[in-house]
Amino acid sequence: MSLRLSTVILPVDRWHEGGRAKWRRAEELGFHAAYTYDHLSWRSFRDGPWFGALPTLTAAAAATERLRLGTLVTSPNFRHPVTLAKELISLDDISGGRTVLGIGAGGSGFDATALGQEAWTPKERADRFAEFVPLLDRLLTEDAVSQRGTFYSADEARNVPGCVQRPRLPFAVAATGPRGLRLAARYGQAWVTTGDPKLYAAGTPEQSVEALRGQVEELGKACAETGRDVAGLDKILLTGFTPDRGRPLESLEAFVDFAGRHRELGFTEIVVHWPIPDSDFAADRAVFERIATEAVARLG
Repeated sequence: MSLRLSTVILPVDRWHEGGRAKWRRAEELGFHAAYTYDHLSWRSFRDGPWFGALPTLTAAAAATERLRLGTLVTSPNFRHPVTLAKELISLDDISGGRTVLGIGAGGSGFDATALGQEAWTPKERADRFAEFVPLLDRLLTEDAVSQRGTFYSADEARNVPGCVQRPRLPFAVAATGPRGLRLAARYGQAWVTTGDPKLYAAGTPEQSVEALRGQVEELGKACAETGRDVAGLDKILLTGFTPDRGRPLESLEAFVDFAGRHRELGFTEIVVHWPIPDSDFAADRAVFERIATEAVARLG
């Protein structure tokens, strides 16, 4: 399978002051998909503009025709499966079946306490995620769902006519631990990783590749446990969080080298951040666009 190249566009621009233009340009450049983060605010962008993911994706659906659109990633931190399912079905309809849901357990950032709750422990996040994903799967595939759970419940939740994509829009499950990988194996059409966060500050690119190799191997074991062929699961690497940081976007040659090493691990899709000046995602726009239009062909 040839490697696909996608981008993630942070929701930091007013729609009519640069936002719309970015999504349209992403389609013109030939990206496979364009994603956005589903947060209420995020890291160094907390005190600046930050718009909602699903309204942004809905506007992007109306502004594009072919580009696949999705979240990297949505989490239970401030979402409920019942309301999320209704919004996703609507987005999938508006986009003509171009929506993919990136979904993960969430973290301890600003979203974790924005609704006034105490931040959940890693175990609590994993427990909630293990209940969230199966219920969302049912809500997106069944016309009416009733379920009483420990954390999430539904009472005759109706979702007619369902997704344009059948049996539902695809899930790209972000996971590195055993429980999350089992969810990816059972419910995911794709798996997402950012690498090993412990290596970001002081690790080397070589150590990162070995850590990712280990993650892919663990995903294979999780798939084997569920009787699934891991080859049928897309593997997505969201870049910018490995020790390489922004170096792959410094030149076309640097990116081709980076992408080639990770394709050898089995990754089928590489996601790069749309450049944002004066941020961790700063990059030369001309180089970025050259990577978008030439890198996949260079990889053969």
